[in-house]
Amino acid sequence: MKLSVSGRAMAAGAASVVLLITGGSIAGAASTPSVAAAPDIPVAGVKAHLTQLQSIATANGGNRAHGRPGYKASLDYVKAKLDAAGYTTAIQQFTSSGRTGYNLVADWPGGDTNQVVMAGSHLDSVSSGPGINDNGSGSAAVLETALAVSRAGYQPTKHLRFAWWGAEELGLVGSRYYVNNLSSTNRAKISGYLNFDMIGSPNPGYFVYDDDPAIEKTFKDYYAGLGVATEIETEGDGRSDHAPFKSAGVPVGGLFTGASRTKTSAQVTKWGGTAGQSFDRCYHSSCDTTSNINDTALDRNSDAVAYAVWELSE
Repeated sequence: MKLSVSGRAMAAGAASVVLLITGGSIAGAASTPSVAAAPDIPVAGVKAHLTQLQSIATANGGNRAHGRPGYKASLDYVKAKLDAAGYTTAIQQFTSSGRTGYNLVADWPGGDTNQVVMAGSHLDSVSSGPGINDNGSGSAAVLETALAVSRAGYQPTKHLRFAWWGAEELGLVGSRYYVNNLSSTNRAKISGYLNFDMIGSPNPGYFVYDDDPAIEKTFKDYYAGLGVATEIETEGDGRSDHAPFKSAGVPVGGLFTGASRTKTSAQVTKWGGTAGQSFDRCYHSSCDTTSNINDTALDRNSDAVAYAVWELSE
């Protein structure tokens, strides 16, 4: 998740595209339960991706930041997994702060391309650490959900698209570039975008975006089924990759487990953990490693990603 507007340096530089990816669309939440139930997402699979992202950072100066070799290696890792699983992948290139950045977009063949369900996460870290919770967690969960679609041979009514954004930490640069370079027709085809940024915080809360009522209800229904209380997400409003989609009129939603804000005693009563401590003490720090993940939160949220993708795409 990027810094707040007052705390970050906005990215500069014009963008130039190597491959322009056109958009699609997603209709609203299904009014009836999906015919095909979403699979359980194996948390071991999600954690295996985090281990790889950690190894990439370690081998590339300790980070996976925009314009650095660790970012491109992360993108190459995700792309290879998707290509092997039968996705049509495309890389979108842009320039920000004098460095080349990349978005990765993967389309699952089939479904109505006039109704696209889209799920995404930012793949870049800050330069000060490997970014395993922020945002390896969201990136790995979205990847494992995409691979679960392939394993299941899932053929939903709507078209599925997954995305991994570059330069989020510089001001949502990659996702904004993607949205701004869609035609108005293709933007209108995206009936919903689901965003996953920091979903494995070590002292986690369970926060749901309240931007679109139908998408919000989908996530709340999932958590109600687990008997886990949720709260409306406020810490990250406008600070992650859903913001450009929302500004363009696309319905958005997502999940979050907290960043630098402090967990209250009331929240500990709901969720456990430690009161008076940040949700993520390693936010934007060198200690945001594979040891900075709460497995239960990562598992629940990864399953919630799949649940929403299945529910909204039927």
